[in-house]
Amino acid sequence: MSVDRAWRGAQELTVQFDGDGDSVRALAYPELVGEPVVGDRVLVNASALDRELGTGGYALVIALPERLPADPPPTPGHLVKARYTPMQTLVLGVDEQESEHHRVLAEADDLLDMPVVVADLHSALPAIIAGARHAAQRAGIAPPRVAYVMTDGGALPAWFSRNVSGLRAAGWLETCVTVGQAFGGDLEAATVHTGLLAARHVSGADIAVVAQGPGNLGTGTRWGFSGVAAGEAINAVAALRGRPVAALRISGADKRSRHHGVSHHSLTAYGRVALARADVVVPDLAGSTDPDLVALGVKVDLQVTGLGGRSCGHRLVRIPVTDLYDALEASPVALSTMGRGLPDDPAAFLASAAAGAHAAALYREARGPARLPSHARDDH
Repeated sequence: MSVDRAWRGAQELTVQFDGDGDSVRALAYPELVGEPVVGDRVLVNASALDRELGTGGYALVIALPERLPADPPPTPGHLVKARYTPMQTLVLGVDEQESEHHRVLAEADDLLDMPVVVADLHSALPAIIAGARHAAQRAGIAPPRVAYVMTDGGALPAWFSRNVSGLRAAGWLETCVTVGQAFGGDLEAATVHTGLLAARHVSGADIAVVAQGPGNLGTGTRWGFSGVAAGEAINAVAALRGRPVAALRISGADKRSRHHGVSHHSLTAYGRVALARADVVVPDLAGSTDPDLVALGVKVDLQVTGLGGRSCGHRLVRIPVTDLYDALEASPVALSTMGRGLPDDPAAFLASAAAGAHAAALYREARGPARLPSHARDDH
């Protein structure tokens, strides 16, 4: 075994199997299994890797059977995440009674018009922030403080995400709040609702992004995918009097017809699951100098027609993308969705960046000392 690299909360290993001598990349979470060193024997779960499923190309370390970690010291907190699995973990929830923030969240009931961008895929996160920062720069205001509310439709440990680690290190991401069964964020919360309230009232975020962790479940059916939760997130934001912003999942490179143009994931989540009104951001691809993007834009415009007007009640907001490509290239983390980078599928990232740009415009519109929590910044 060799230890190849590490980032916040995770270590990447090369593990050699007994017997045949084959080796695979594996991932260990030291807080759960201890810190592997060269020469350790490791027990790994390679089931999804063997089936070539979307696990990020890793086997996962279950234990160091010959060198078990020490028992963790007693700490406050009784939220159990990944409940009733062998790897369940006990955390201190920002919203539970032992938390210093419990009183704040017991009384909090309003996001104070905070814009919240909802996306299907985790890969949208850096693009959304890039768009928000670019729009703020153009408006002559400081970059907004962004909180990421990570739901449990994909990876449960936030440690799996190199995006979160890299964005936090670069100062692009203020905090990560892990909700539901997800864990490992800067803050832990029981639900999307308290996660959003913590983003606003504890971390003082100007904008929040809600998306599942890396990876997602899809069955090729209308309702059988983890991204249906994006529609429920729109409802949560509206219930808490935030400003829901729906980021479309768009692709010009996906060979699957159900995901080409606007993915059926977005059409179902926002068109059928979301019961509250949201701003659905449509990137204006017609203004591009790329003829392929212009042609894709025609298809996208037709697909989103049903999301606006009386049928769903959403507001379709068209955002120019002519200067967003350069903003995306400035991302401190690599942009990748379904194995494709920015040059391979620019529409995917432009759509997310456009949603971030719109959220920044809403923040600028709504900001003001009277509308901010007492501990949030008002120096914009």
